[in-house]
Amino acid sequence: MQLFNNRYLSFCRFLVKRFIVDQGLNSAAALTYTTLFAVVPMLTVTFAMLSVIPAFQGVSEQIEQYIFSNFIPSTGAAIQQYLIGFISQARQLTWVGVGVLMVTALLMLLTIEKAFNNIWRVHQPRRGISSFLLYWAVLSLGPLLMGAGFATTTYITSLSLLSGPDALVGAGLVLQTMPLALNVAAFTLIYAAVPNTRVPILHAMVGGAFTAVLLELARRAFGLYVLFFPSYELIYGAFAAVPLFLLWVYLSWTIVLFGAELVCGLSSSHEWRHRKVPRLLVALTLLRIFHDAQLLGRPVRLKDVQRAGLPLPDDEWVEITTFFEREKLACRTDAGGWILSRDLSRYSLSQLLASSPWPVMGAGQLPERFSERWYPPFLEAMNLWQEERDRLFGASLAGWLNREQEAG
Repeated sequence: MQLFNNRYLSFCRFLVKRFIVDQGLNSAAALTYTTLFAVVPMLTVTFAMLSVIPAFQGVSEQIEQYIFSNFIPSTGAAIQQYLIGFISQARQLTWVGVGVLMVTALLMLLTIEKAFNNIWRVHQPRRGISSFLLYWAVLSLGPLLMGAGFATTTYITSLSLLSGPDALVGAGLVLQTMPLALNVAAFTLIYAAVPNTRVPILHAMVGGAFTAVLLELARRAFGLYVLFFPSYELIYGAFAAVPLFLLWVYLSWTIVLFGAELVCGLSSSHEWRHRKVPRLLVALTLLRIFHDAQLLGRPVRLKDVQRAGLPLPDDEWVEITTFFEREKLACRTDAGGWILSRDLSRYSLSQLLASSPWPVMGAGQLPERFSERWYPPFLEAMNLWQEERDRLFGASLAGWLNREQEAG
């Protein structure tokens, strides 16, 4: 039990540290700013999608009520009236206006993907038709899933009213849990589909449930704060609803991004998180695995690397293979594996160190032992390089500057 608690606390510290390193609060602020411009287009596109399908006619009002009751605290009644008014006016736009609204919604999804790719350390965003298809799927499937959920809820409610409360066993439980289940499904879809990398569906479901529950708790806590500490009204007066809405959107995005950190962190094994291996050594190990696989005529996949004893998480795998691809060291096959695309006998370690995005560490910062056959001579060379560097540049900076001044 004590070991479990230690691992749990260690994992929490790991997530908080990553969230800070990834500048999660800054990303939440940027998404809050984007949401101000995109919230009306997103809702308008959602209701437009539902109005096309005859079976979902009349569901828009239920979805409006659902969104404002489950994603906005009870104090957002004024904001609700404003947004409903904006949406009503947006529905009267021409097709050109609707196209502009859709572009605005797509730009918001692009900002979300950028924030998620930063968390997963993905430096290559989606491009072209794949990006458009993903965003179109989110804008179309999301409203359809919500419409199907509300159609199911309406059917259960009508069946209970016509045939009595016992007509369908568990109807009350289904009605109570449906909003939370829809939230979990929505966040699971976002975490699984938006990052431009493979995300295990189980990890996405855990993150979706975590985010949905935390958002519900935060919504209730935010409502209690506004109810019992109404001092903001003395400061802002009738304008108080706007800063409160901004604060709630910012808090919501912070929770969503932290949930993304959780999903990404679940892919990192406990041993790997505590194994302080410099990224450069991991890259060299991957090149060795790629070279061995080339001699056997086989491609390399992440599962092959993990099976070889390197518990590399998805985000680091994507980061390192992206570097290999940029340096034309490796390329992806049609089947999804990776192979070397360069003769390593004509590529020096000096070239790799010069182009590496990771800092070249001194010998004192490298581990004393590393389970690779090339590591002992590498460590010895790094020791010699450190000694030579200290000999050449060991003088004080002031001494170097004074020499330059005297020479001038």
